[in-house]
Amino acid sequence: MTFEVSPQSFVDLRSDTVTHPTAAMYERMRNANLGDDGLDGDPTARELEALVAKTLGKEDALYLPTATMSNLLAVLTQVSRQGQALMEATAHMFLTERMGATLCGIAYHGIPGTAGEMNLNDLAHALQHSTTPRTELVCMETTHVNAGGAVLSLEHMRAVRDKSHDADIRVHVDGARLFNAAVALQTAPAEIAQFADTVSICLSKGLSAPAGALLAGPSDTIRRARSLRKALGGTQRQIGIIAATGMEAIEAMPALLQHDHDMAQRLSCALRAVLPKIIGVTSPTTNIVFIELPESAPDSHAWAREVRSKNVLIRPWGTRRIRLVTHRHINTDSIDTAVAGVQEAADRLLRSELVDAY
Repeated sequence: MTFEVSPQSFVDLRSDTVTHPTAAMYERMRNANLGDDGLDGDPTARELEALVAKTLGKEDALYLPTATMSNLLAVLTQVSRQGQALMEATAHMFLTERMGATLCGIAYHGIPGTAGEMNLNDLAHALQHSTTPRTELVCMETTHVNAGGAVLSLEHMRAVRDKSHDADIRVHVDGARLFNAAVALQTAPAEIAQFADTVSICLSKGLSAPAGALLAGPSDTIRRARSLRKALGGTQRQIGIIAATGMEAIEAMPALLQHDHDMAQRLSCALRAVLPKIIGVTSPTTNIVFIELPESAPDSHAWAREVRSKNVLIRPWGTRRIRLVTHRHINTDSIDTAVAGVQEAADRLLRSELVDAY
């Protein structure tokens, strides 16, 4: 398999959402069997839902425009108004997506954690003292974006599920990059999904589909989610033309994700070799690398502007952190270009006394 370099002139490390559809995806779009998903159903969307349910070991699945909507529907179908969902305190759902649930009268509560894994003692305490608002759902995230693409251990996931189910509380997994986690753990996606009642996956990141996400779980939960999808404006008519790319994403793309992980390792090692020791570079488990900036250095936005002039795109992740995400358009030449750009940015942006730390 030949890995495609980005069709753009930039080396784009801002996210794996910048991936373009494959030639096979375009071909599937051209030949997709279409229907009205708001009436009697789109056959290609239904085929994708069945495939994802089987892949994740769940009874049913629902095709959705975004993973944000998928996570929100997981909450709305399993938490009553004025109820509460627990999750690790730096989880994407907690820091970025909670406004949707807030508008629906549902509270999110963050549990302290390490590398994306909730402190199990704090979780147990929260479950035991769940009164007002009453906890009705516990959420996990794997891979965990704010922990640098960290993968939750299966032992941790089992413990969270068991503690939650013992308290008669359901579990949801935000698995936007769950296939990356499966590759890292060298296991099947269903082996991860077994530790949750519902699971959300995203098709438009490393799997390279242009759009789409799915929520998988028990049939009665998905039936209610389908009704709520319409209420949220998420029904899409002849959506099989996009769902067809999801079929290719699920069937063909997971086998290519190890390439993304390998490129992230290469990027991390190369950056550590050329940057001053005062600049931190994380060692990735999957496809996300963070550059950690000291207070004495220019902020992340200055670095992003500087490397852009070298035809490299990076993403500020707060003022002291830069996120770099590898994907199928990134190859060894891309890594070399990116590292050279970041090194030149360091030479220009860091004060002379910091440069002495090389």
